[in-house]
Amino acid sequence: MKVRFWGVRGGIPVPGPDTVRVGGNTPCVEVRTPDGDLIILDAGSGIRPLGLALQREFPKRLICSLLISHTHWDHIQGFPFFAPARRRHNRIVIFGEKRVDERLEQILAGQMRAVYLPFALKDLHADLLIKEMRDGETLVIGDHTLVDVRSLEHPGGVFGFRITNRGNVVAYATDVGHGPSGLDQRVVDLARSADLLIHDAQFSVEQKAHHWDWGHSSWEDGVRVAIAAGAKRLALFHHDVLATDDELEELEQRVQTVFPGAFVAREGLELIIPARE
Repeated sequence: MKVRFWGVRGGIPVPGPDTVRVGGNTPCVEVRTPDGDLIILDAGSGIRPLGLALQREFPKRLICSLLISHTHWDHIQGFPFFAPARRRHNRIVIFGEKRVDERLEQILAGQMRAVYLPFALKDLHADLLIKEMRDGETLVIGDHTLVDVRSLEHPGGVFGFRITNRGNVVAYATDVGHGPSGLDQRVVDLARSADLLIHDAQFSVEQKAHHWDWGHSSWEDGVRVAIAAGAKRLALFHHDVLATDDELEELEQRVQTVFPGAFVAREGLELIIPARE
């Protein structure tokens, strides 16, 4: 499998000289399987540059699946600007959760009202199939790819994903909190023996002590989950808006002394996960 990061920041986009190396776009991760399945995790502002790249690669027809972990603004704000959604011949299957008594389609359409944007959801001419997921469901994508969906701890709720293809596993646990009593076993189970765990690391250990109920994790939580689950590599993800490149690179060096397979997720970083025997 191939994994590429297009947006790694939480909250709001923060472009500028202090974030140019790690990146300032909000969450979006591309996963490709050896079978040609294209899975997009979240539609933060990082989905805009991804969409432009996909248009160049697939000028005739694009088929992909978009998994939305939850509909907080930083995870859907890029969708109106996802260029492939404007082309009639493309097919995009969007998976997400019904929230606050509104259907997923209503939520996505709500951010494209005339008071916010000069176009609406109906102006996106691609074949958009919007499907709602449930906790415990397993999605079948293509012939050999399964996605296990698990409800995790975050204000308003969030889904974590476990993507499996021919034995390879990528686990995605953004915007997830672990309470004072210890690790959330659901996250550990999601990441069991994963080749790559992408885990929320918005807070420093000190910040989390004051905001443990905000539904976010520290880098220490991510390391503890990776060790408990036996994950091979750990991507620290959903960086705080105030964290600079220098601070995140210093953090990476510190974390690697504890868990050598850990790294700070950066925009443009591409990982190849070799096939298991």
